[in-house]
Amino acid sequence: MGSVLAATSGFELILVFIYLLAILGLGWLGYKKTKNTADYLVAGRNAHPFVMAMSYGATFISTSAIVGFGGVAGMFGMGTLWLTVLNIFVGIFISFVFIGGRTRRMGHHLGAHTFAELLGKRYQSKSIQILAGLIITIFIPLYSAAVLIGGCEFITSHFQINYNVALFLFGSIVAAYVISGGLKGVMYTDALQGTIMLISMVALLFMSYKMFGGITAAHEEVTAMSDQVFVGFKAIGHRGWTRMPEFGWGDPKYDLWWILISSIVCGVGFGVLAQPQLSVRFMTVKGQQELNRGVMIGSIFILLMTGTAFVVASLSNAYFYNKEVITGKLIADEQTAVIAKKTRLEEKTIPCRLLHIDTNGDLAPDVHIIANGIEIVKDGQVVGDTRPILPKAEISYLENGMIEVKPRATAFMRSVTSFGQDKWMLNTDSIIPEFIGSALPKWFGTLLLLTLLAAGMSTLSSQFHTLGSSFGHDVFVMLTNKKASAVNVTRISILVGMLIAIWLSLITRGGYIVARATAIFFGVCLSSFLPALIGGLYFKGVTKIAAIGSMLTGVAVTIFWLLLVKSKEAVAIGLVQIVTDGKTSILEGHHNWPNVDPCFVALPLSLLVFIVLTLITKPSDKEHIEKCFSK
Repeated sequence: MGSVLAATSGFELILVFIYLLAILGLGWLGYKKTKNTADYLVAGRNAHPFVMAMSYGATFISTSAIVGFGGVAGMFGMGTLWLTVLNIFVGIFISFVFIGGRTRRMGHHLGAHTFAELLGKRYQSKSIQILAGLIITIFIPLYSAAVLIGGCEFITSHFQINYNVALFLFGSIVAAYVISGGLKGVMYTDALQGTIMLISMVALLFMSYKMFGGITAAHEEVTAMSDQVFVGFKAIGHRGWTRMPEFGWGDPKYDLWWILISSIVCGVGFGVLAQPQLSVRFMTVKGQQELNRGVMIGSIFILLMTGTAFVVASLSNAYFYNKEVITGKLIADEQTAVIAKKTRLEEKTIPCRLLHIDTNGDLAPDVHIIANGIEIVKDGQVVGDTRPILPKAEISYLENGMIEVKPRATAFMRSVTSFGQDKWMLNTDSIIPEFIGSALPKWFGTLLLLTLLAAGMSTLSSQFHTLGSSFGHDVFVMLTNKKASAVNVTRISILVGMLIAIWLSLITRGGYIVARATAIFFGVCLSSFLPALIGGLYFKGVTKIAAIGSMLTGVAVTIFWLLLVKSKEAVAIGLVQIVTDGKTSILEGHHNWPNVDPCFVALPLSLLVFIVLTLITKPSDKEHIEKCFSK
């Protein structure tokens, strides 16, 4: 058995090594073809439509979509598929048809190289360019951290290596080829990574349905499990993995609907319209024809990537509960407390009996299973009982310390991962990695490893490139006018941004942070940039003052809401407890407001400010406007 494992491990390492060589080679090719600023920032404006579409899709879909939002689907079900619908209709169709062409054309006319520069030149304002650059520079490390966590959760699960080591290696490799190759290197690697992702996810969907005996049987099986929903999720409106949460206003049982729809579906689904790292892709192609060709490619890509992740994660509940059988050597059987909810200031734990099992013969535990809940005894008195809310695994003791376990757990309860020295956590970001590692053949797990590496690297590369170009080109050059140093400052900014993202990944792991951090960044961009972007692309009479006011309103309201109103984030940050003497939100007890995403408030206010200021301030000169809107 040991020789087989060694051979498998060697094969995996060789495959990963070949993949990394190909990525670094494409990064080197991008470096060799990068001759000037336009090459580094907008890939020379001559990208092939397939490369552009795959780069757009691979940048859009990352480990945060597959691992993070997949984990949310594993908890809350197929209601997340509404995000797929918006991703295709808004993120591809509307973006490419109604925004992409005008962005490309105006960007060409004005000589814009970045998203912030496009806004700045459209409104003839250095202040707008600097403001947009700062918003991107400040918030994008949080999104990068989400993608890093998603990728490292799978690497840690698959190779059983330390999370911190995986984090450093993953971030360093991406930074290396982005720093060297600019956007050409990023787009070349994106195209390869997107192709790998597409093939793998199609195979994952097929193999998952085959495991259940077909599409109908799979959905019937997970539908029949609605009574197994975790009691804490039932209290906020969870009605099963094939049903939407309960809808309404004014009662805690509607909280899940507002969490799922306002933050996950709408925040991300509409936020894609104003994503800087995606919008710049439109400025890399020659004309509208290339964009039109990209619509079909992008739509198929998004459907298969997000749709597969959300469906498979939902179905994983039926697999873990009805089908999974784990055989291995029992390394430890302990009573401990598993973290079920974690914030920066507190940890809520569930006492249970936890089994640590070695399934690969190396005498180190690689699977951790909740056997059952336990009675909680304090001072000789029973003060609680977790048995009714936790799984009751079926355990058969075999010879030589071997055991066979049927976990009889839902995806959430199966997601036990190590979290520091002798600490354990229910980490929903590990649901997809656990399902792949348990349910699918080893060779396919390796292929999915490359898929998630590709997904994470493609998005991270674009994030780091956007961060670097935003600070180097849009902030540094605008403030100092030292254009000759822009590329070097951009590269240094990428390195600094990577270090910040790694630090955030270390301190924020857990509590479906991958999906939450992604939603925060998308929401910030939506509320801060969308009115100024759409207004600037479509209307000649909008003004510089309106754009500045709108952007400041959007980011200010979003920050206020995250700090003091939206309980999940506010509690993690910690300011709201100080202001309110221990409450989780300044609107605690006011219907469902503490679960409403900031964009539901920030975007309408940002749009209102944009319209009012446009009506009362003077527009740009006619000659400049005609240049912006020339055919």
